[in-house]
Amino acid sequence: MKLMFKRNFNPVKNLLVSGLLFVAFGLTGKVLAQDGAALFKGNCASCHKPTTEVLTGPGLKGVRERWEGRENLLYEWIRNPQKVIDSGDPYVKALVEEYASAGIMTPQAVTNEEIDAILDYVEAYTPPKREKKDDDQLAANEEGGSNATTWLLVLAGILLIIIFSVAGTRRSLSEVLRAKEGEETETNYTYWDTVKQWMWHNKVLTSIIVIVLLVMGAVDTWDRLAGIGVYKGYQPEQPIAFSHKVHAGQNEINCVYCHSGAEKSKHAGIPSVNVCMNCHKAVSEGTNTGKEEIAKIYDAIGFDPETKTYIEGYEQKPVKWVKVHNLPDHVYFNHSQHVTVGQVECETCHGEVKELTVGKQNETLTMGWCIDCHNKTEVQMAGNGYYDEIHARLTTKELKKYLEDEKISVKDLGGWECAKCHY
Repeated sequence: MKLMFKRNFNPVKNLLVSGLLFVAFGLTGKVLAQDGAALFKGNCASCHKPTTEVLTGPGLKGVRERWEGRENLLYEWIRNPQKVIDSGDPYVKALVEEYASAGIMTPQAVTNEEIDAILDYVEAYTPPKREKKDDDQLAANEEGGSNATTWLLVLAGILLIIIFSVAGTRRSLSEVLRAKEGEETETNYTYWDTVKQWMWHNKVLTSIIVIVLLVMGAVDTWDRLAGIGVYKGYQPEQPIAFSHKVHAGQNEINCVYCHSGAEKSKHAGIPSVNVCMNCHKAVSEGTNTGKEEIAKIYDAIGFDPETKTYIEGYEQKPVKWVKVHNLPDHVYFNHSQHVTVGQVECETCHGEVKELTVGKQNETLTMGWCIDCHNKTEVQMAGNGYYDEIHARLTTKELKKYLEDEKISVKDLGGWECAKCHY
């Protein structure tokens, strides 16, 4: 018993264990307290910015200076705002009146150490530098391509000049030799005469060259005619430099949040300024363009970013977006039929929009392209209520016929019928 008592209550061992536990818990608390960025995003970011800019509530930059002499009250304000309001402090009273429209702040379950970590993060925060716009890089690439074409044309011109110069020199030397040998010379002998003479002595080769040129001309004419009305790669400049890469890519905003008609209408639709304002009432500075482009949204709807209020009696000006995808008038296309019923992903037709800045036409949208898609695309009939009736109407014989390749394509359900798209 005596040995057990000593083993269980060894003072040195207990002291070491207690010390280790104290250090472990102390370090753990310190790590949490220093994680100011995560604490800010989890507790403050929905109403405050780490700058001086106002969101729903005031910007937190310089908050320690503003609450100087009231540090304990600041901690209490964050954890229990109503209690501090009831204290009647004049600074708090003025603060509540200034931001009355935002309502009273929700109490935050944070410790003093965590509050200090948040405030340290805010004091050290510097806005990220805006990256160079992708459009500028694209313009630079296009300019480089046009420069290369220009240089090729210049080199081709120089080469032609050299060829004609050499041919002229050779002809002059030939005339001098003929005159020296007493032969008759052709004083008015032109380049065309030289070409005709060569063609006469090389009839087979001349015929082949003529046939090749005719075939190339016919193919080029066909390609040009087939390209009429095809605008793959069309990427018009828009009145506001909206970046799909920032919104759909970095911020992961779903396509149908802005283009809500895609799921329930023939047209996907262009979002109204009100949709833009759902976010930009709070977000007044863009990642790449600063405040310049977002200011155009405010100008269109009549919003004052300083007071965060709409201007009364303002005559709104709709944003004149340029349509990118244009189908001929005789073609019927329904977004909801493809998106909701056919469960076709947006990227199938529009490409990787998340990588684009300005929207562009990713595919040709020709009849051949549509027919090829209808031929290859398998209809998702399982668990899709839109096809229950069709599935019920198909006889066993028809199902066996359609399922020879283990799938039912859009073509099998009439996707190649002319009246489906031309009415």
